[in-house]
Amino acid sequence: MTLPTGAKAGFVGKNGSGKTTLFQLIQGFLSPEQGSIDLAKRARIGAVAQEAPASDMSVLDMVLSADIERTALMAEAETATDPHRIAEIHTRLADIDAHTAEGRASAILKGLGFALDRQNGPCKELSGGWRMRVALAGVLFSKPDLLLLDEPTNYLDLEGTLWLERYLATYPYTVFMISHDRDLLNKAVDSIIHLERGKLTFYKGAYDTFEETRRMQMELQNKAREKTLAQIEHMQKFVDRFRYKATKAKQAQSRLKAIAKLRPPEALFDEYSAPFSFQQPQKTQASPMLAFDNVEVGYGETPVLRRITGRIDPEDRIALVGVNGNGKSTFAKLIAGDLKPMGGKMQKGKTLDVAFFAQHQLDKLKPEQTPYEHVIDLMPLESEAKRRSRVAQMGLSTTRMDTKAKDLSGGERARLLMGLITFGGPGMLILDEPTNHLDIDSRDALVHALNEYKGAVLIISHDRHLIEATCDSIWIAENGTISVYDDDLDAYQRAITSSSNGAQSGGGGSNGASADRKRERQEAAARRAELAPLRKEIKAIEQKLDWKRKDLEKIDIQLADPALYTAHPDKAIALGIDKGKLEAVIEELEEAWLEKSAEYEEAERASA
Repeated sequence: MTLPTGAKAGFVGKNGSGKTTLFQLIQGFLSPEQGSIDLAKRARIGAVAQEAPASDMSVLDMVLSADIERTALMAEAETATDPHRIAEIHTRLADIDAHTAEGRASAILKGLGFALDRQNGPCKELSGGWRMRVALAGVLFSKPDLLLLDEPTNYLDLEGTLWLERYLATYPYTVFMISHDRDLLNKAVDSIIHLERGKLTFYKGAYDTFEETRRMQMELQNKAREKTLAQIEHMQKFVDRFRYKATKAKQAQSRLKAIAKLRPPEALFDEYSAPFSFQQPQKTQASPMLAFDNVEVGYGETPVLRRITGRIDPEDRIALVGVNGNGKSTFAKLIAGDLKPMGGKMQKGKTLDVAFFAQHQLDKLKPEQTPYEHVIDLMPLESEAKRRSRVAQMGLSTTRMDTKAKDLSGGERARLLMGLITFGGPGMLILDEPTNHLDIDSRDALVHALNEYKGAVLIISHDRHLIEATCDSIWIAENGTISVYDDDLDAYQRAITSSSNGAQSGGGGSNGASADRKRERQEAAARRAELAPLRKEIKAIEQKLDWKRKDLEKIDIQLADPALYTAHPDKAIALGIDKGKLEAVIEELEEAWLEKSAEYEEAERASA
């Protein structure tokens, strides 16, 4: 594979296929056993360190130090005495825009979520996740000729991810990036390199183009394979029939030689991706499942969130967005019961069981126990076969269910934890960045499982594909509270982008335009607020329709089995009655959906 200079390439493939290993080879940490890796002469390679050190150095100075040449020249300028050398130093500093370095570094840090006061604070006060952001800022600031990024969004919120997307799209040099974020791969790269079964294949275009191209190639190659196999089969029949007849022996031998030359193309197929499976809620929940009235929550005596007022119903699918540090995880811990309200009133259903998945909870797995051993306490009276069946439902293969948790990959440990926390069929799932260790196919499997799950869901994620495919409402953490965002994810992204661009452009004379935009947003928000209840009704009907249609599909599958009518005639009659009832309910829901949709469209036109 050849990576063109200036390309922005996304690097995709299954977890464990060797992507990080190739990065280590490129950087020289590993040596190839055969073949070679050739790099352009004097090309500077930049990759994100595991973590910025916990030093007394300020965050801004840590990023500035990543430009080794500038740092060395600045240090030499302090001690140099030769006039010619001093002139050379200052000429070179001018060439590399050293005078703008602090502003550029600060802009990168701001894009990654660092306010000015945090930029001037020491690195040692940051958590591991924030120090990873410092390391990312450092490599972006140094602008290497070849920028290697390995899952750069894993420690970013949605706002940081959107900023990085825009930054990479205009990066002037070559980018080679491992990522499983569809939206990032669709908007920040111009080519995809696919690693599958030990082979690299280069595709022009973004991720959606790659997926479509690969699907067409698979279909064409598999058709060519089928055609060749049919041709071989036809010739083989002739050989088998006439091999021992003297008059046809030469023709049979000729066909045998032709068969030997015909080599069917290799069959192409998607590598297996294990599904996710969540236990359905064991108890029916009344509405509202959770209600908040002016709730405060925080740590110790310091509230982080105030004035939380709202409700969560059994079928709600909520995406919680907002800049990191604005209280998203704090709110998740409040719902999960890890934190108690410091003020206000919070009502929670008596039988409500909440399952909470967060990255830090991976530490709660017992490192010396296998996945199979993890479920023994949960199924003490069941047979080994039933226990293994439950572990298999979590997406762990036979060999991996007997592997110690400490030796599992990040994605496998995430699957195990999700399976364990949903073991008893909770009424609500809270997922805090669930996709960080999952490849694209596993993310798609998670989307499918969440859409099959019939309880309430709250998702905190920078993965826009996951949010758009599973959530029907957006809540936002900002200004010290949690509130409903009365629009979709696209509108939220546009708001982030416009506010970011506005902050960057600055300048006088924009106050009037800014006031107009603010008034327009307020008017639009008011219109959306009026239509929000109707929109929620429509989404609730759509969700019910989806569930009822799936139930009807299951009944149709059973009724299609001829053996049912002879072996279990009573069951066949009961299923027929259930089918009739379901069809009637579906018809009612469809009529309600048409009526509400027409009402919504009319109201939307009236308010336009």
